[in-house]
Amino acid sequence: MCIIVFESKNICRGDKILYFTATRRLLTNVKKNLHPDNYRLVVFQDLNNGVTYLTRSTVVTEDTVTLDGNQYPLVKVHISSSSHPFFTGEERIVDIEGRVDKFKARAAAGIAAREKRAAAAQKLVKRAASKSEKAANKKQPQPNR
Repeated sequence: MCIIVFESKNICRGDKILYFTATRRLLTNVKKNLHPDNYRLVVFQDLNNGVTYLTRSTVVTEDTVTLDGNQYPLVKVHISSSSHPFFTGEERIVDIEGRVDKFKARAAAGIAAREKRAAAAQKLVKRAASKSEKAANKKQPQPNR
């Protein structure tokens, strides 16, 4: 098996193209049996909006769905091009597994731990100040009455 590969290269200075080169080379060492041959029709279903796609795939699944009178294997996906904000143009948070909630909980725990450490440090400073104050009072002689 032979494949012809075209390679191109632009030589630029600033924003001007000085010259364009194209080379062609022949690849003869192509691996055989690299791609699978067990493709079949599979339905992918977006769980966010219920959109289904019928395409060929090698994915293995146990779920099935009837589409247009035929039964196909079903693969459920959390996000696809029909629900992803980049493709739909709308901005929203899609959080199936609670990742945002977990992040917020970790952030709140971090703030609470920081406040607890600051309170403990202030307590130590107050203890040290009161100890040094007591030591200073002990060293001073008490006036006789």
